[in-house]
Amino acid sequence: MDKRLFAKKIIDWYEQNKRILPWRSTKDPYEIWLSEIILQQTRIAQGLPYYQIFVKNFPDVKSLAAAKPDKVLRLWQGLGYYSRARNLHACAKQIVKTLNGKFPSTFEELKKLPGIGDYTAAAIASISFNEQVAVVDGNVFRVLARVFGIDKDIVSGAGKKYFFKIANELVPKDSPDIFNQAVMEFGALHCTPQNPKCESCPFERSCVANARGLQKLLPVKTPKQKIRKRYFNYVVITHRGKLLMRKRNAGDIWNGLYDFYLIETKKSIKPVTLLKQEVKFNKLVIEEVSMVYKHILSHQQLITRFILCSIESMEDLQPLMNKDSLKFYSLPQVEKLPKPILVNRFLMESGYFRLAANF
Repeated sequence: MDKRLFAKKIIDWYEQNKRILPWRSTKDPYEIWLSEIILQQTRIAQGLPYYQIFVKNFPDVKSLAAAKPDKVLRLWQGLGYYSRARNLHACAKQIVKTLNGKFPSTFEELKKLPGIGDYTAAAIASISFNEQVAVVDGNVFRVLARVFGIDKDIVSGAGKKYFFKIANELVPKDSPDIFNQAVMEFGALHCTPQNPKCESCPFERSCVANARGLQKLLPVKTPKQKIRKRYFNYVVITHRGKLLMRKRNAGDIWNGLYDFYLIETKKSIKPVTLLKQEVKFNKLVIEEVSMVYKHILSHQQLITRFILCSIESMEDLQPLMNKDSLKFYSLPQVEKLPKPILVNRFLMESGYFRLAANF
């Protein structure tokens, strides 16, 4: 297919079908960057409220750079992939510190910033600064693979490089911003993973996948790695209306977020048996055991129970608190802490935050 014809058709479709979204009415690189980071691996319906909250709390890159890490993580809570939030904050700080609060205007310079890869750099460069560079995400892989019949693996380095080359050859010089948004939108709304709307597609006659019935086979993608099961047993200790929590460190999931004392096991174990094995918990009184919560991460399934316990004296826990950096927090304090969505869900469903409102 002629490259100019592809660009014209996709842009014409976009002008008639695009969704009205706040970041599409601006060229501000800060807002474009913010939207792209939030929407990575996130549906627009889920990401839009977060975008609005971040813009309200941090209207520019300087206000984001000046924010406390816990506040950034707290506002991000529920989006998952928390490294994105930490990189977002680090990137804002670097832009303010080394670039006087101004975003670089080129694809190559943008890639030097924390958390900004090819995809995000291309989005900012093309949309904010009209650089002729292609944005290649999952939607773009799918559209190009099907329309042009490309069977290269989109997970492989060689496959990604090939798609990026083809995509860049298609970007029109005069409207790279509109073109990139058009291809992504077309993949999200029309050329969808399941049940693409081939019968009303502007590429119906020229699409290789449609002509050969390859819609379900393209794009080619190697299977995801096997999901690992992890058994989390949270010991939720209360004392005088406060909860014992700790800040998670690097080296595992949820770095920088707050949760309870965790005992991880290789299989499900009865709470009574579990606590008997832990000498430091011999003075705990089990008040209740939650239902089993199942939480899926990218390559992990967390099978989690919360064991609600009380204790008579804080002195009994002092050695444990000193060793594991545990600290008691009031319910209003807990509500403000950045927490994994799994922990937040438990607290909400168990009524802790309702209690906090009357605390």
